[in-house]
Amino acid sequence: MMSLLDPVYGEAVCSALRRQAEKLGVSIGAEPVWLAASVEELVDPFSRELSLVANWRGGARFGSATFFADGRVFAEYQVLQPCPTQPGSYVESVQVWGHPGKLRGDAVIVAFPD
Repeated sequence: MMSLLDPVYGEAVCSALRRQAEKLGVSIGAEPVWLAASVEELVDPFSRELSLVANWRGGARFGSATFFADGRVFAEYQVLQPCPTQPGSYVESVQVWGHPGKLRGDAVIVAFPD
């Protein structure tokens, strides 16, 4: 099993989150910053496998990344900006998932309330 705390993997996840925002035409600047994450170990109640959860809190945005024992990751980071491609909507967050080098992603786009 690869080291779940490998900073190269953590920074790759952060870069992938930034790229997902950029694909939509919005910027989250240099956020998230891997070294700013707090990390804790969690044991899955069903599989009993160890996962590491990184959290970003205390800045303008927050987010999290869960690194699973098999090397997969799921990460989400707030954007909270108007969506340039869908009037009347905003980009709530961006997400990435998968294995290192094969991260895929998407955005959560929400309509502004009436």
